[in-house]
Parts: sequence; structure tokens; C-alpha cells
Amino acid sequence: MEEADEGSFGGSTRTSFRDELDTNKLMENKESHLSMLAYEMSGKQKFEKDAIGRSLDGRELSRVFSEDYDAAQMLILDPRGTRVNKWNKIFLAACLISLFVDPLFFYLPVAKKDKCIDMSTGLEVSLTIIRSLVDAFYIIQIYFRFQTAYIAPSSRVSGRGELIIDSSKIASKYLQKDFWLDLVAAQPLPQVLGSSWYLLSIERQNECWKKACTLQYPYCQYHYLECQSIGDPNRIAWLRSSNLSDLCDQNSDFFHFGIFADALTLEITGSKFFNKYCYCLWWGLRNLSSVGQNLLTSTRVAEINFAVIVAILGLVLFALLIGNMQTYLQSTTTRLEEWRIRRTDTERWMHHRQLPHYLKQNVRRHDQFRWVATRGVDEETILRDLPVDLRRDIKRHLCLNLVRQVPLFDQMDERMLDAICERLKPSLFTPGTCVVREGDLVNEMLFIVRGRLDSCTTNGGRTGFFNTCRIGSGDFCGEELLPWALDPRPTVVLPSSTRTVKAITEVEAFALIAEDLKFVAAQFRRLHSKQLRHTFRFHSHQWRTWAACFIQAAWFRYKRMKETSDLKKKENVMMSYVPGTGTEHFSAPLQPLMSSSLRICAAKLTASPRKGRSLRYGAELDILGSLRKPLEPDFTDDDS
Repeated sequence: MEEADEGSFGGSTRTSFRDELDTNKLMENKESHLSMLAYEMSGKQKFEKDAIGRSLDGRELSRVFSEDYDAAQMLILDPRGTRVNKWNKIFLAACLISLFVDPLFFYLPVAKKDKCIDMSTGLEVSLTIIRSLVDAFYIIQIYFRFQTAYIAPSSRVSGRGELIIDSSKIASKYLQKDFWLDLVAAQPLPQVLGSSWYLLSIERQNECWKKACTLQYPYCQYHYLECQSIGDPNRIAWLRSSNLSDLCDQNSDFFHFGIFADALTLEITGSKFFNKYCYCLWWGLRNLSSVGQNLLTSTRVAEINFAVIVAILGLVLFALLIGNMQTYLQSTTTRLEEWRIRRTDTERWMHHRQLPHYLKQNVRRHDQFRWVATRGVDEETILRDLPVDLRRDIKRHLCLNLVRQVPLFDQMDERMLDAICERLKPSLFTPGTCVVREGDLVNEMLFIVRGRLDSCTTNGGRTGFFNTCRIGSGDFCGEELLPWALDPRPTVVLPSSTRTVKAITEVEAFALIAEDLKFVAAQFRRLHSKQLRHTFRFHSHQWRTWAACFIQAAWFRYKRMKETSDLKKKENVMMSYVPGTGTEHFSAPLQPLMSSSLRICAAKLTASPRKGRSLRYGAELDILGSLRKPLEPDFTDDDS
């Protein structure tokens, strides 16, 4: 029975085989014999030392992807993970609430009919509670940013890139760039012009009252303008004798309200909250859209500066609108539009051909994954139009570090690696994609860069045999093509695949087609045969399966021989049994009869387990022994 570890591909590789065959089930169902072998695989490959003492330690894969580490054991979050996506949606909702709550603080002052300024206590308490809750989300966002991995810029040369999960590097990058922006965003800063206009209107009205109060000094005090002094007899007497309403009227020449005159004319400062909010919102939209051309200011510097800010903001928004429209019409969005058109054509074609739902989903997933990985750029077309030397340098930059992570290529020199990089072609597979089926012709060899695949075989459809394993970063599949390419007189017919390989996660790989693999295989002849042969056997799933079956078959033979030997010993003991010499003695004619009875009894006692074990081990030996040894690749002409 298979027992494959789903752990990280960044740990140490270990190969384990377990015999979990149930004896009772085998005896009940004699025709069902299943041999399933499993082994665990990961990125860090370790080999034993060869005959000359050289250590064949493999290169540790330092690339970390979203599916390559256990988030439950690590506090670092994956930026493409489900938890981060959910939190981003929650934080977006909190930001929208904050966008509407912050300007509402400007509506707290209220100008009452008693000629005083008061604060709306109920609105103040409600806004403070809501704003405090929203601020808590900003603090949580800062914490999440410190715990979220980021994609290394240097790894974006191929595919979706690798994650940096070092806490110190994450904190350093965040503190250098986005931390201060998030810290400022956590503060309750006003954002709407209409609210500012309302607050300044209250301030101008209060300023007019203070100016009128100064004319009547000492009978008027500034604290009379606060609503807490409404019950003061002196204030009541002053208010009756003053002409405050006539002096602070918008039509009076005593005080010029400028752009805030509408607040007095429409009595906005003393109206209900909803009416104030709607009118101030309209005031801001009207003046931004007109770039402040309708504002008639007074000679006060603060008022003029506010009008200038309104005009500048209107111009900036207008320029951004024009710029975005121009950017949309330029070539930066051409690829996206082409992708949308191609996707629309694909949808129409699938609908016309009446493809089932699961096939449609697979096509959409593949298109989306390809867009994310390549951003809609056809890399092969771009490279094809470049000079040879420039194309070689670009291929080296994109593929060299990835090729070095493949143990089969790790022992090659720089010149050979450059030749391999020129011939590699990127391949993308979505989850559920069947890369190759058992029995199909193998036309390319894949070297996995990212993702996980399931590789299984039934030994040509033989009943009772099944082997499966997981392959990931640094592994390869389609190794049946390598002995074919190394043959000095290869046949025209390509070899058949001995395994079915299916993508479990999103997979990024490099492919070598048959003709290019011939060139690469020719380079192998320049290497040491024993060392490369050992590496190939270790990473080849054909050789691993054959070795596992060979070990199991030897183990079953040993078990059968041991049980046969033990059974003979038991029979000899029972046959040599002689009754006690006390009072029990048998005559000579009865001894042959006694020996015959003991032989029959021993046969009955051992018949059932012997029969079951022989069936078990015999069937297993038939299944395991039928697996043929893989072809030995001839890496050198002279194996010396």
C-alpha cells in the first residue's frame, strides 16, 4: 500500500517501502493481489559517495513556492494564499467605511439659532466608535504585512517567481517602502472638500460674531458665543440689546463671507445632519468638476488659498483622467484587449462545439494561468526575432539557475549548460492536466521547475500491479526518451511511456523535444559514465520502481524459504516425538501406526497457513518478477 508524504519539497529525500499486505484479505480473496510501492520525494537530493570517494551531494533547492511549505507550521503567510485574499477583501471594506467616516467629523460643529456654536454629542460618540474600529483594521493590516512573504524580484525571470519567507527580509523590505504609507493611512485624516467647506463656514460665522462682539466690549464676552452660556442673564441681556443678526447677515457690508455665503443663505450650518452632508457633497463635486471657476472669494488669504487648492485638485483630477484615457488607448493595454478578444472567441467556439462544463473550466483555467505567468507576452516570438548572441544571453539569464537545480545537468560545464538553455522551451500545466499517459509515445522530456505531479504505472496494464509517486521541483519525467536518444542507431519510432503523469498543482517546466534531446544526450558522452549513471538511476522513477520490486521479490523469496524451513523443523519434531518412559509404553507393532497418526496430525495443523502463505508469496513473486529491468542508458562509448 502506498504511503507518500505530502510534505515540503524542500526537505531531505528519503525512499521508504512498506509491506502492508493484509494476510486475512489475501486468504479470503485469492485472486486479488496488489503490489503498491511508494516513496517520498523532495527537493534536497542526497547521494552516497561513489567508488573514488567523491561526494555526490545534490544541490538543495532554495526556491520556495506557495505550495512548497506548510503554512500551519510557519507564521509566514503566502501572498497568493486563501487567508491573505480573504483578509484583503475585509480590509478593503474597512477602507471604504473609513473613506466615508473621516469627513463626517467636520459636521460636528452646529450653529444654533441662539447665536452660539455647539458640538453634536451623539454624532461625535458614534463617529469616534466607528473610527476606532476602523483604525484597528489598519493596525491589523500592518501586522499582516510584517507576516506576509513577498516575491523576490530576481526570480521573476521565469514563471510566477519564488517567495521570500525570511522574517527579517520581509520586515526590512516593508519598513523601507510601504510601512510609512500604511502608518499615515491609519490616522483619521479628512479627505472631502465639502466637509472642509462646511467647517470653514462655521469658522467664518463665528468670526463675524466675534467681530460684532468686540464692538460692544465690555458688555460682550467671547464665551457668550458658546452654547454652554445660554442661561447666563448677562448674555441674555446682551443678546437682546445687540444687533448681531443684522451685522452678520450675508447682505450686510459689515462682514464679507466670500465663498461661504451660501452656508448662511441656505442655513446649512443649522440644518439636520443628512441635509448638511448631501449639500456639502454636491458643493465639492460641483467645484471640482468646474476647477473652482464658480468660487467668488473675499480678500482673506486663507479663503483664497482654499479656493486655489480646490482649483489645483480639479486640474490634477482632470489631468489624471486624460492620462488614464490615453494610457488605455495606447499599446500597454493592447495585449489585454487581444487576450479578451481571444477569450471571447474561445468562449464562442466552446459554446458552438457544445463542450462539457469541466472541459470549459479547464480551458479557462489554462488561459488564466498562462496570462499570469507570461503577462500575455509570446516569449518565443520575441526571442526568435533577436540576434543569436543576444538570444543566447537572454536564454542563459532565464534558464541557467533553473537548469543547475536539475541534478542530471548539475555536473556539466558552462558551455554545455548554455547549449542546453538555448533548446529549452517553457511549458505550463494547470491542475488536473494529464502530461503523458502510459503507453503513449514520448516526444519530449520535462524538467520540473515548480509544482507537483503524480506519476503512476500499472506495468502495461498488468492485473494486480500499481505503483505511484510524487515528483516536484528539480525532478524530471519522460526519461524513456533518454536511452532512445543515446542509442547510436536510434529507431524512427519514439519509445512508449511506462508511466502516467498528471499535474496536481500548477506546474511550470522546461521541455526538451526528441531532436533537441539527441544533442543534449550527445554531451553526456563527455562525462564520467559511472557518476552520471548513478545520478540517472537515482532520479529515474523507472529505476526506482524496478529496484523496489526487486527488493520486495527478494524479501518474499526469503520469507517463503524461511517459512518452509520452519515448517520442516516442526514436522521433524512431531515425527521424532516418543511417549514418556513411565507407565506408557507401546509395542513395536503400534509404533508405525503412531508415527503415521502424528504425520497426519502435523499435516492438518500446517495445511492452512502453508497454503495461504504459498498463495500469497507465489502471487507476489509472479507480479514483481514480471517487471522488466529498465534499459541501461549508454552514456559513453567506452565504459572504462
